[in-house]
Amino acid sequence: MPWDPVRDLLTMQERLESLFGRTTACWMPAADLAELPDRYVLTVELPGLGRQDVHIDLDEQMLTIRGARPALCCPNDRYQQLERGQGEFSRAFRFGGPVAAGSIKADLADGVLTVIVPKVSETRIDVE
Repeated sequence: MPWDPVRDLLTMQERLESLFGRTTACWMPAADLAELPDRYVLTVELPGLGRQDVHIDLDEQMLTIRGARPALCCPNDRYQQLERGQGEFSRAFRFGGPVAAGSIKADLADGVLTVIVPKVSETRIDVE
């Protein structure tokens, strides 16, 4: 996969904003976004979450996935190590071209959310 400096900068911006409290994100689930000739395929790791815990919105060419994982309960809150994200999360992904909003499909299975976002095919008119 070729290096995409814009993608890396957007990811860094999301992380910095969450560190400085500019978003409501408490954790950031890992995500992969692949571009194929006719569609985008987004996969997000959401172990332990059900369909009712995840919300997907599309506004223009920005897809937002948000939800929450309940906080863990431990007697006296004495953790030796706590690495799993909990609380609210929000991830946003911008597509490089128009997408077919009415044809988006999403599936959550085995802790992985897969969202298929078809591209709008360009209509070409040949003039004779």
